[in-house]
Amino acid sequence: MINRRSLLVGLAGGFALSPQLALAAAGTDQRLVFIILRGAMDGLAAIPPIGDSRLNQLRGALAQPPEQFGPPLQLTSNFAAHPALKGFAGLFAAGEAGVVHAIASPYRERSHFDAQNILETGGSAAYALKDGWLNRLLPLLPAAPPPVAIAATLPALLRGAAPTTSFAPSRLPDASASLKARVASLYENDALLHRLWSEAMATEMMAGASDGGAANPQGLAASAARLLADPAGPRIAVLEMGGWDTHAGQAQRLGNQLRQLDNVFATLKQGLGPAWANTLVIAATEFGRTVAANGTGGTDHGTASAALLAGGRLKGGPAAGRVLGDWPGLGNLYEGRDLLPTTSLNGLFAGAAAGLFGLDPALVTRRVFAAAPAPALAIVRV
Repeated sequence: MINRRSLLVGLAGGFALSPQLALAAAGTDQRLVFIILRGAMDGLAAIPPIGDSRLNQLRGALAQPPEQFGPPLQLTSNFAAHPALKGFAGLFAAGEAGVVHAIASPYRERSHFDAQNILETGGSAAYALKDGWLNRLLPLLPAAPPPVAIAATLPALLRGAAPTTSFAPSRLPDASASLKARVASLYENDALLHRLWSEAMATEMMAGASDGGAANPQGLAASAARLLADPAGPRIAVLEMGGWDTHAGQAQRLGNQLRQLDNVFATLKQGLGPAWANTLVIAATEFGRTVAANGTGGTDHGTASAALLAGGRLKGGPAAGRVLGDWPGLGNLYEGRDLLPTTSLNGLFAGAAAGLFGLDPALVTRRVFAAAPAPALAIVRV
């Protein structure tokens, strides 16, 4: 039976879905933003290998973006960015972005749900691990307020024994200041409810006004930036972007998706302000897509893709303005249809965490990715 007190505890958290963002001094100035690109982003379209002679032959019309987006933006002599990633290309030129291409998790099947679970748990088999790799990383990090997922539910990436939280901007009209004051007055003599309410209101103040819900990735990025920029806020945030499953009409749909992602990068940089210099952003997807188009102008589930990196913390490091990874070429496809994976996502995650937070890469691999170890990939300056 739900009693009045437990009901009020739930109501206290209603303004900020998880009010336990403790307002304590953080032991690090480094920030990590992880963006899960759900649906399998086509890395060959996002970061086309313009130096590979087989690109046009195998991709056909999909080798070039629609005219309305413009021509690809050259990053290096062998790789370009989709024209919808104009801001990202600018960060790349400034040494504040990088790419890891032909990258994949240990998963080699083509189920979105299984692949996303492995991406988030850092394991070698779907549902073999019950906690997320980012949660397992937390005990190794300096003390800080709990990481936050800007989502209605906590993603598997953050689930586990270590404290984490989530915040979802509401689409509903904000409660009036007078109502909040009356609720605060109601709770002031209850130690538990007063603490919960105070923390919920502090979270709301850090995050700012409602940013339009899950359908507005740029708004969610703005909320994440406000939380991370606050001196008393969290140091790790997780965002989710769906819509990358482009089985049909890919050219237009993917261009729109990439434009949204580009806006997310720009919003994070603007919102973080000076904290951008100490920030690393990783955008990764569960698997890539087939090299050849299907009969409906799209691509099907594949294997390797590309991970996009951004942030001031990249500057001066191995990934600054570079496309990392051992490019396998399009003449050697996985199972005759997919981009062959040559770099491990777990290796990227281990190297990113170790470099960003000053940890021993071997320790991170052993403690966080023991179920599916891979050599840690250095991407940031140390």
